[in-house]
Amino acid sequence: MAKGKVGLGRRGEALAVAPLIARGFTVVAQNWFCAVGEADLIATRGGEWYFIEVRTRRGGVAGAPEESITARKRARMAQVAQHYLSEHFPDADPAWHLALIAVGLDHSGRLMRMTLYLDLEGEPEELLNGEA
Repeated sequence: MAKGKVGLGRRGEALAVAPLIARGFTVVAQNWFCAVGEADLIATRGGEWYFIEVRTRRGGVAGAPEESITARKRARMAQVAQHYLSEHFPDADPAWHLALIAVGLDHSGRLMRMTLYLDLEGEPEELLNGEA
């Protein structure tokens, strides 16, 4: 497994896939890149598209994962979503959402919580809370 921030991020992304699938999502892309940025996960459910940022923090030193989503990051996420949709569905206007999965690990790297926000301003749904 990769080390550092990239390895931590990739671990969080890998942990996030199974709970999404269990809730009826189909993950269609991971780490999708374009000229304006990257989408960690792209998923569909019920005919709607979800562009999911996965933020992982270990030990709480850097704050909660949710705190790291800035206005600039939101704007970049929207640009990536629009780029993906225009590339894959040029003649359609599907419903889409910017979503977040916040992953919290303890100091030793054990999964402690995973929270899904189907819309960045929406109510959270606990995918995991407490010891795994």
